[in-house]
Amino acid sequence: MSKKALLVVSFGTSFDEALPAIVNIEEHCKKAFPDYDFYRAFTSGMIIRKLKRTKNVSIYNPEEAMEQLAQEGYEEVICQPTHIINGMEYEKMIRMLQPYKDKIPSIRIGKPLLTEEEDYKEACQIVMEEMKNPLEEKEAFVLMGHGTEHFANSAYCQFENMLRDMGYENTYVGTVEGFPSLDYVIRRLKMRNIRKVFLMPLMVVAGDHARNDLAGAEEDSWDSILQAEGFETEVILKGLGEIDAIAEMFVNHLKSAQEI
Repeated sequence: MSKKALLVVSFGTSFDEALPAIVNIEEHCKKAFPDYDFYRAFTSGMIIRKLKRTKNVSIYNPEEAMEQLAQEGYEEVICQPTHIINGMEYEKMIRMLQPYKDKIPSIRIGKPLLTEEEDYKEACQIVMEEMKNPLEEKEAFVLMGHGTEHFANSAYCQFENMLRDMGYENTYVGTVEGFPSLDYVIRRLKMRNIRKVFLMPLMVVAGDHARNDLAGAEEDSWDSILQAEGFETEVILKGLGEIDAIAEMFVNHLKSAQEI
């Protein structure tokens, strides 16, 4: 009987409070593929080193995981990234897996969360359901994405436009490290005379960016800046991975995984 492995690859987090978002996706994937041995990998070397230094926890990067699987004689590996966009971290993972095509007979990889147009529609609907009540006229929902120099950064604009297309007019997407920035969002909020803003990370985990850049008490956090600009704010501190319907989207991508 051939040995089969399920490898779930995440950017990673060093926050204990944020890890359940990754675990939730992993558990959904494990449930869908019970005959596969489970492995975890992180793409962030910084987080891997920090976990080892501060908690003495060892996590594979994708290359190390594949090396281990090759040495143990696995003949089939299915891999699901928990990345949101097809950006630098996803491409880094692909580069780490490519050399093992000659060592492991079958390597299949699922796509990131936002890949096909239908992914955007489904994810937008799921995210909006996190709002307990429909937005009132002077209220808005602002999502914080990570942002990147990679051309995949355009996914954030598509996400916002998809929300609008679905009828959610008072919804905005900003990023920490790309376009649109918070300045763009604030200008749009003022044009619509918004008074209250609901904030939520558009990230798999509610980790460092969510807890500090979005919701932190410091004056340069999005929450503090918006309050200083005169808006009432309410933070929804939840990573997308904590939402079961999002985890199931990753499972569906895993089921459609393609040979590398």
